[in-house]
Amino acid sequence: MTWVKVCGITTADARDAAVEAGADAVGFVLVEGSPRKIAARQAAALIGDTSVPSFILVADIPPDVALRIANECGATGIQPYGAFAELVALAALSQGYDVVYPISVGVNGPPVAAPTDLDDALVLFDTYTNAHGGSGRTFAWDLVAAVDRPFVLAGGLGPDNVGEAIRLVRPFGVDASSRLESAPGVKDPDTIQAFVREAKQA
Repeated sequence: MTWVKVCGITTADARDAAVEAGADAVGFVLVEGSPRKIAARQAAALIGDTSVPSFILVADIPPDVALRIANECGATGIQPYGAFAELVALAALSQGYDVVYPISVGVNGPPVAAPTDLDDALVLFDTYTNAHGGSGRTFAWDLVAAVDRPFVLAGGLGPDNVGEAIRLVRPFGVDASSRLESAPGVKDPDTIQAFVREAKQA
């Protein structure tokens, strides 16, 4: 059964909807400029009451800062972006955190290879943008169909297309955020539940 992560959680209602629907993990964005950004203290409060693995998304901060924030939030995993992404991933793995390592995929080109020293990380393929995920746009899924390691598929997934995506490339997991919203940063509980249901049934 496909692993499902619901990302960009900003409220207890959204978190509860994801958990009740059967999501395997939830994500909290601590990245400046994102409409889904919450403060570390908000993430800590939401994570403290959740029963599933929790990931914080960070960008352009060094490993020691990322690990401090993860510890303060009580997160079980880190999803790093930006200039320090690989260093943060390595440090997090060494400290026992789970790591989802994002790799951008061009609209018409294959993804770059994951760093060889991150074999213990779970690679996430997302649509290339100038931002750190959350574009709501898909890429050509067949570009990752031949990847020979477990990976998470992201980028423009919602209840209407996640089943097709899973059947086509058989990822280990899927991750969604922006297409589960009624407005930027505002998750819709019914859409979350529909997404998780479709992903689990595919």
